[in-house]
Amino acid sequence: MINIIAAIAQNKAIGNNNKLLYWLPNDLKRFKALTTGHTIIMGRKTYNSLPKGALPNRRNVVLSRSLTEIEGCEVYTSLENALQHCAANEEIYIIGGASVYEQALPLADRLCLTEVHDTPEEADAYFPDITGWKEIWREEHNKDEKHAQQYAFVDYVREV
Repeated sequence: MINIIAAIAQNKAIGNNNKLLYWLPNDLKRFKALTTGHTIIMGRKTYNSLPKGALPNRRNVVLSRSLTEIEGCEVYTSLENALQHCAANEEIYIIGGASVYEQALPLADRLCLTEVHDTPEEADAYFPDITGWKEIWREEHNKDEKHAQQYAFVDYVREV
């Protein structure tokens, strides 16, 4: 199963200067809970944005046309090539960035989004349009001492 996981603002913004737009500890916990023990696929810039390199307890796959080796990761030149090296029953999470999301959207089975009820002042990366996807689950969260924005965890599946 191919899942896409992302935190997106109301205007579909996902990042600025290769950094996440929001610091939401519950979003990070959800990301870890969903992806641990599974395969994560990311672009090279997303990999470079990770503070400590490869994420533990996951199969880390990086898409790069220029690099051939990255410690703790498998490297492939394209999403198609990476997916060919995954088992049919493998749980795969696409974790960014914008161009990888764009490529993966037509292939994905499920979207696991954190929808932040905010529009950032600056952004340079956006999530693709999800017309044709149906919401199947939503969990709303209010601001609190650890979360400066309201947000919702929302899962989508492709409309049939």
